[in-house]
Amino acid sequence: MLKQERQQKILEILNEEQKAIASDLSQRLSVSEDTIRRDLKELDNMGLIRRVHSGALRIGPPVVDFSTRQHVMNEIKMNLAKKALEFVKENMVLLIDGGTTNLHFVNQLPLTLKATVITNSPPIAMALTNHNDIEVIMIGGTLFKESMVNLGIDTVESLNNMRADLYVMGIHKIDPSIGISIPSLAEAAVKRKMASVSNEILGMVTSDKLNTFSNHIVSPSNVLTYLITDNIQPDILRLYESQQITVITE
Repeated sequence: MLKQERQQKILEILNEEQKAIASDLSQRLSVSEDTIRRDLKELDNMGLIRRVHSGALRIGPPVVDFSTRQHVMNEIKMNLAKKALEFVKENMVLLIDGGTTNLHFVNQLPLTLKATVITNSPPIAMALTNHNDIEVIMIGGTLFKESMVNLGIDTVESLNNMRADLYVMGIHKIDPSIGISIPSLAEAAVKRKMASVSNEILGMVTSDKLNTFSNHIVSPSNVLTYLITDNIQPDILRLYESQQITVITE
């Protein structure tokens, strides 16, 4: 097998199985572990995978800005949002941060719902202007345009005197062993604070984000009370359920 063919096979295995161990790849592709490690290093340098100590992880969806993400996988995101509605109760205090799936969720909240929504996302706040019975509390800070959320020390400190019944967390990447992660250090700090002031935490995750990770860890994945996703393989489902996360899928 040529190097290009072997590396393509590695990518196919990662896309299907989410992660791979170097020793296992060595046996499956009938080459030495040193050869596999060189392949993984090259693929990592090209930004196609994320190399870890024992093997590699699928790198997941690319980092793109909020306006671009608004046009990606909309039908799936709407379905996830519909499933999340069952966890919303009258007079709840909802904490909702940024994300296009979270925006789909807010757009589907009933106009008659009585609730309080705390958010650091201007698009989320704007989407609630016609919900007359929802009090919207906007958290300030410095606008991070890539994600369209307010971030910074002021954002974190403003949460000190708040308590939410349910935090709807926008999730960039999640892995059962590494945790929930995101490219921005400042955004990770805000999400971590939001999780600490919430009774329950819900994450809506398209399946391309499962078993992937980024640079800054928000928290262990078991901070989630509920994980709603569109598709999940049985072995991966068991990994999340073993952490006492309630997983809702199709």
